[in-house]
Amino acid sequence: MKIIDMRVRTVAIPMNAQLRHNTGVHPGYLMRTILELITDEGIVGLGEVGGGDQRGALMKLKPRIIGMDPFDLEAIKLKTLRTIYYLSNSRLYGAIEIACLDIQGKAAGVPMCQLLGGKVRDAVPMIAYLFWRYDRPGGGDDTQAEDMADLCVQLHEDLGVNAMKLKAGVMEPLEEARVLELCRDRLGDGFGLRIDPNGVWSVSTAVRVGRRLEDLELEYFEDPAWGLEGMRAVRQQVRIPLATNMYPNKFDDLGPAVRLGCVDIILTDLHYWEGPRGVKDLAAVCRTFNLGVAMHSGAEFGIELAAMLHTAASIPAMHCAGDAHYHYLEDDIIVGGKMKYENGAIAVPTGPGLGVELDEDKMQRYEKLYEEKGDYYARFHEDTRRPDWYPNPGGI
Repeated sequence: MKIIDMRVRTVAIPMNAQLRHNTGVHPGYLMRTILELITDEGIVGLGEVGGGDQRGALMKLKPRIIGMDPFDLEAIKLKTLRTIYYLSNSRLYGAIEIACLDIQGKAAGVPMCQLLGGKVRDAVPMIAYLFWRYDRPGGGDDTQAEDMADLCVQLHEDLGVNAMKLKAGVMEPLEEARVLELCRDRLGDGFGLRIDPNGVWSVSTAVRVGRRLEDLELEYFEDPAWGLEGMRAVRQQVRIPLATNMYPNKFDDLGPAVRLGCVDIILTDLHYWEGPRGVKDLAAVCRTFNLGVAMHSGAEFGIELAAMLHTAASIPAMHCAGDAHYHYLEDDIIVGGKMKYENGAIAVPTGPGLGVELDEDKMQRYEKLYEEKGDYYARFHEDTRRPDWYPNPGGI
């Protein structure tokens, strides 16, 4: 079997609110670049990547994979990820690997998780991912901790989720700490609590907030300060497990992070960690050093969500509920629409391959929406409500 063509399209799907974070605002829509790899046997593999419009970057790699066998993933990785230092992009390779595994699963007639060792769970629990919102459903903005606690209770009741994470670094730090205190009070001791300021807080602020939250028995405190040294300093002073999607988020930094004692839990990501097979490699290293593993969300649509579910289902140690922006999306680009939450979890697709297919009518609709709205990553992350604002890591 050979790859004979590549097709790439960028699409945007509306959300039910604008989501704030410490480097700007998702302005009412999320966008992804969708990859299709076509083989000489007529099998089409699907992949997906975020970070703005990636069509040009992927097309630069097209000559490197045309004629390749989609089962030869190590060679494909060498040709697209590790060839030369200025062409090393794990995000793009992750999308290509997802598409190749989709092809492999379709060719073999098995779901992707079977290619990763088989599944140990039929569904993956998810969290209530809380963002401070502009233009929330029904109107208005989130301005106080009670707004976030109300959203958490709503998602618990509507989706059945039993854990939450607050995307912090937006409001005053102690007001964000109060969100978790309210959620503990309203949802009880068995409800999982997490907070993630994405490294924007100073070490002193992270320690102050962390110590205030210690008695709440958080599942983890994610990326409280900037860099490996910042993480290490907080971990030495706060009695909450530290998790990361930032330090480390690549194999080059994994050894130093272990030696420094920076982190307790690493959030797996199919793009930062070089595709589903890379995540399995990461899980093996985490097992070696008794580090926990959880699942990161990169604002994915149904193709990548399916790949995440297959991967998470194949990792026995991944007992934490997974992150997902998914409940903010108004729609999806896959046949049948959005995947369903049942009792707080999303079922692993049964395949073959990813077990999802593109809805071409929706692809056309959301391609058009992207062309109308544009690439907000290209404008740098901004907050149009505060035109003079800019991110200031470590300045809080």
